[in-house]
Amino acid sequence: MYFRSSKKSAQDISINEPIDTDKDGNTLTLIDIMATEDNILDNLDYKMKSEQLKKYIDNVLSPRERTIIRLRYGLDGIEPLTQREVAQKLGISRSYVSRIEKKSLAALNKRFSK
Repeated sequence: MYFRSSKKSAQDISINEPIDTDKDGNTLTLIDIMATEDNILDNLDYKMKSEQLKKYIDNVLSPRERTIIRLRYGLDGIEPLTQREVAQKLGISRSYVSRIEKKSLAALNKRFSK
């Protein structure tokens, strides 16, 4: 009876069971060599939302709003700028940059909420 029951579990393996040794002589377990990444779903979600955001920026915002959002948040590989720096660059007031930014972010947030 014992041999029959042990035969059924003969193929069972633990992920913490040593399976080999590395070049330094340390034991390697199955869990050590498995390529697991706990945040793979988070990374995938982040990438999908980033792509969505790029589309929304192009489709929802006006050219001026797009420019301000890209400059403020450093999109498209540029360094993020302060509202004051954006205002100087575009020749408008800082408060106008703030209003446009706030309106643009609200429009993008509304689009994401749909």
